[in-house]
Amino acid sequence: MKLAVPDMISNSYFPVEAAVELGFFKAEGLDVELELIFPVDKCYAALRDGAVDFVGGSAHSALAAFPRFQGAKLICAQAQGMYWFLIMHADLGAKRGDVAAVKGKRIGAAPWVDMGLRELLVEAGIDLQRDGVTIAPVPGAVGAGVNFGLTAAKALEDRKIDGFWANGMGAEVALRRGVGTMVLDIRRGDGPKACFNYTAATVATSDALIARAPDAAAAAVRAVAKTQAALKADVTQAKKVGDKLFPPSEAALITDLIRRDLPYYDATLSRDFVAGMSAFARKQNILDSDLAYENVVATQFSSLWKA
Repeated sequence: MKLAVPDMISNSYFPVEAAVELGFFKAEGLDVELELIFPVDKCYAALRDGAVDFVGGSAHSALAAFPRFQGAKLICAQAQGMYWFLIMHADLGAKRGDVAAVKGKRIGAAPWVDMGLRELLVEAGIDLQRDGVTIAPVPGAVGAGVNFGLTAAKALEDRKIDGFWANGMGAEVALRRGVGTMVLDIRRGDGPKACFNYTAATVATSDALIARAPDAAAAAVRAVAKTQAALKADVTQAKKVGDKLFPPSEAALITDLIRRDLPYYDATLSRDFVAGMSAFARKQNILDSDLAYENVVATQFSSLWKA
């Protein structure tokens, strides 16, 4: 079976990567192969077309290929909360929580990921046109195998952009190089309160797979929940995964990043989350009516969310 992720050298989708590399999928009887497909909407298109069996990506992005979630379901969360960071160039002197730092600036963000930042800024009183904010893809972040966060950090260093909205690995690299300043960390309380539930890192599959192989879908949920529990019990296992998948410099960082994320490692898909994501998607015009919880979540697997 194939599981697509839109970013590999990252903490964003680490639970599914670890489930593969630490053998938790295999222990549940599944032979799962990771496949990097960027950007995230192409992951869901591959799921729709039957080219992959699961997607480990941002939940709201399923709407790119499955309008109103028709034909797909979320089966578990990899972690709770919107998980991207706003980093501005250190020379700008931006302060933590200062959303106004984006005024007149060029911000790099991946397709569909950018929606979280756009809505957050609107909620915070920023008018993109009036305030001269440009949000666009990061230069050079389109090729197969390119890691978005690391490419964003390099583009920031080269002053091709003034800031970026990306994953924790890209944020950490920019901070450690001294070229970036942390402005927003959504999971840890920055930004408008509602933005926590705009999206989350989840695992999705097709209704067709659930119908023909419900045991496989259930096994995938168990594997993710057990991986989360295993990393909570011994976070040093993260380094084993990093050594297999990441360059040495990023592998050296991953244990610290995962340690910070552990409080959010919960496979639950709550009604509050789906309601928050639904409201966000409507404001971003990728959804024309509120989503019913049962139309988004494969509730038959809810008993498996706790390992």
